[in-house]
Amino acid sequence: MRVRQLGYLLSAAAALLLFSVQPLMAQSGKLVVRVVPREAYIFADGIPVVDANHHFVVLDAGEHKIDLYNYGYKPASRNVTIEAGKTIVLEVTMEPIPGTVSGPWGCITLEGADRAAVLLNGKDPAFLVGHGDEFNNEWVWKQELIVPPGKYELTLMYDEQDAWSTNVDVPANQRVVVDAYNGVRKTVAWNRGAQSLPRFKAGTASAQAAIQKVTGQFSAGPTQINCGDSARLTWSSEGAVKNEISGVGPVGASGDQTVQPKQTTGYKFTATGPGGVYTSDATVNVNSGIQASLNVSPAEVRYHKIGEKVDQQGSATVTWSAGNADTISLDPFGSVATSGNRTITVTPTKTALGAIDETVTYTLHASNACGGAETRTAALHIVGSIDVLQAAVSETTLETKLTFNSIYFPTNVPTKANPEGGLVPSQEKRLDEVASNFKQYLEFRPEAHLILEAHADLRGTPAFNKALSQRRADRVKSYLIDHGVPLANLETQAFGKEKNLTDKEVLELTEQNPNITPEDRQRVAHTVVAFRMANNRRVDVRLSTTGQTSLRFFPYNSEDLKVLLGEPKPAAKKAPAKK
Repeated sequence: MRVRQLGYLLSAAAALLLFSVQPLMAQSGKLVVRVVPREAYIFADGIPVVDANHHFVVLDAGEHKIDLYNYGYKPASRNVTIEAGKTIVLEVTMEPIPGTVSGPWGCITLEGADRAAVLLNGKDPAFLVGHGDEFNNEWVWKQELIVPPGKYELTLMYDEQDAWSTNVDVPANQRVVVDAYNGVRKTVAWNRGAQSLPRFKAGTASAQAAIQKVTGQFSAGPTQINCGDSARLTWSSEGAVKNEISGVGPVGASGDQTVQPKQTTGYKFTATGPGGVYTSDATVNVNSGIQASLNVSPAEVRYHKIGEKVDQQGSATVTWSAGNADTISLDPFGSVATSGNRTITVTPTKTALGAIDETVTYTLHASNACGGAETRTAALHIVGSIDVLQAAVSETTLETKLTFNSIYFPTNVPTKANPEGGLVPSQEKRLDEVASNFKQYLEFRPEAHLILEAHADLRGTPAFNKALSQRRADRVKSYLIDHGVPLANLETQAFGKEKNLTDKEVLELTEQNPNITPEDRQRVAHTVVAFRMANNRRVDVRLSTTGQTSLRFFPYNSEDLKVLLGEPKPAAKKAPAKK
């Protein structure tokens, strides 16, 4: 329970009043507030009580929150502990808000509410502009509420009584007289100009509160965004005690905030204070559209299967993009990134013999959180056939023939001077078979390559042997080209002496060679170094489709054996001298 007391009455009536509250004081205590400015209004536990000038407050024993408000000063708050039957003195100096405020001006005179708290445009204590005794006189000693021209909601609050409000329209250079608890009584001329005034001043039997007009700024940027992007709201206000942005909520007097609307959204900034209301709108336009594309290249691929073996299986690349989307799926792959590509090797659904003519459809689904959605489709045509097994047998036979044996060279050939030399007749015959078999093989596997891997023995420098083995690979390649093998289906590699066979490997190959006699095996064992040299002067033939490499069986039974071994030719007999 709170009781307002006039601290300076000395009459018998005052004495009688003090006597009547003695039982109350047994459970309560007295709070005396000494505040600068002394016109400040006291709120106890959120309830408006009385102005502090010559007044005290009776409060129940216990903890209480005391708030002091005076226009033109920063609010002050204190917590006090009231003890029954005792007096607490609270001394506070409020901090003034510096500077002056400018007109134009109008005026409000309030009659019949001397002790009530006066608020403009709100019912929170922050909207307090003074009390009734400060605004009730426009005679010699002026007590006036000076406001910018405009419309106001004027509210009176006193202790725990219900608040009373009325609307007041204040024209420039006019004084509006309000009859408390009844409404506007009259409007009269009041010409005080647009001079700058202090927010608050008071003297003997005079008071003036000049209320600052509420102004502000508000903007949004960028005003055009894609779904998922952000925009920034920026605002500021002066003279306001309450600031709010629709869709955001209460905000400070100035600041900025990032927003991420899912659709085009209008934001309204409202700054409210005793001196009016400032509003400003800003719109952020959200682009929910999705820029989607889907492509398959090439649009048609070939597939060929012979028996159980697929010898032609084309591939295609699916490329997609979905700008301004956050959920993307691509049938039949599932979820994918916003852009990308995927290379696919296509297999038809048909498994029976016969022609193939099928279409695979790819579908892109893209959406975003802003309601945007797009669908794109692309088709891939598969043509070809599935044929009987007969051709596969011939293909297998050719693969065996192509890897039957490597090609061997004599010592140090071909030379730089004669790069087209070096092939002995037995090895040319072998290459004739390779060319014939490979051309037939290309009818089944047109993508096949022969990889010609050339070697040299260990004599000579690495650079010399590298160049020599490259000449050997080039010589085999040129021979095959001359016999109808396409250049595009041939590759060469030169190893020099990097991968030389060892003595042990030569002896093992000799044991595995079915075309060598026991006498030749004995000979190799006794002269293994020479045979190792000869075994390393070769070109291996590797088939790209199977990875198989030609057998390394040295041609011991060929008519060119001595040349391949590098044995010296017998000396020519001298003709008898003529007599």
